[in-house]
Amino acid sequence: MRDHWFHTRARLLSSASPQRVGLWRLRERRSFEKFIGVSCPKLITERLELVPMSVEVVEAVLDGRRSDTEALLGAKMPNAWPGRALVERAFLARLDAVRADPEHRLWGDRVALSREAARRVIGSVVFHGGPDETGLVEVAYGIEEESQQQGFGFEAVSASVAWALAEPRVRAVRASTFTWHLASRRILEKLGFRVVATEDDLLGEMLKYEVAPSAFRLR
Repeated sequence: MRDHWFHTRARLLSSASPQRVGLWRLRERRSFEKFIGVSCPKLITERLELVPMSVEVVEAVLDGRRSDTEALLGAKMPNAWPGRALVERAFLARLDAVRADPEHRLWGDRVALSREAARRVIGSVVFHGGPDETGLVEVAYGIEEESQQQGFGFEAVSASVAWALAEPRVRAVRASTFTWHLASRRILEKLGFRVVATEDDLLGEMLKYEVAPSAFRLR
């Protein structure tokens, strides 16, 4: 999260917390989606539609093809256009690597679109690739400048992390942010993320957060 533009059973469910019930239901839906061949479903929240990132969208953004990007997404892009370096840093991979293995490189990555009549791109949530051998993924997000401080970040990240934690291969979700990035820290801590490590960075102290399904909370 380094850039601004930068989700017996009857007895168990009756006694479980709402957060656990939500995760179980997501896992059930996830199993069904795998059965019918859907690897990264669209997510709907109160104000957002989180649509899966495609190689075509990444290519259009990297090439600076605004009209093609808007046509692919069916939504207006923000005035501040993300540069190639920022996009490649968000995916932690160059375009050729994304093309070579999009299922892994674009795992869980979504563009956040407004659900209002005049659809527009609000931001994006990415996971830097699918789960590693230990079951960890790392989430990052960006909200375009004019849409910041309106709760869209929390809305997009909470839905995406809930989805990720419902994936059977995922043991925990990690995130990184600076000590001075208070907005990002508030989102993570509100969702149950806790600091597990720190490291020095050119821009300041970096906090390494992590959350497991048992600690995750939607509100």
